[in-house]
Amino acid sequence: MKINLKTGIAELVFGMKQQDVEGVYGKPDRQYKDDDNNIIYLYNDKYLRLTFYEDEDMKLGYIIGSHPELELFDVKLIGKDIKTVQEAILAKGIKDWETETFDTVDNVFNESNWLILQSEFGKIIRVEVGAIINDKDEFDWKFKSK
Repeated sequence: MKINLKTGIAELVFGMKQQDVEGVYGKPDRQYKDDDNNIIYLYNDKYLRLTFYEDEDMKLGYIIGSHPELELFDVKLIGKDIKTVQEAILAKGIKDWETETFDTVDNVFNESNWLILQSEFGKIIRVEVGAIINDKDEFDWKFKSK
């Protein structure tokens, strides 16, 4: 399950609408609205949580995943040592990481790719990727509807 930076994960592309995602993965196992009226889809077998932004015409803008096959640059992420993964990613040119700690969880964040690697006890437990905001302060939607 490949992470495509600035674009999405696997077949999912930022800017897809709900019907586009359902055309690929079928109906979600669970669906709900968050406090901002965004629609959230959960796909249990894919270990994915998808956010469709209410103020962006319900386009897919954020993906959280914890599937054991999630990979970036052919490096599997879930369950791997965070420092080792960061070094491997650094070698691919992704620099400028910010780290935040919440109780036992550390988030390392790269803003230019809107990528968060979340770890606990030194091992990556989930990955978050988001659509990129361009120089005009607008989302750079990668999905082009047919």
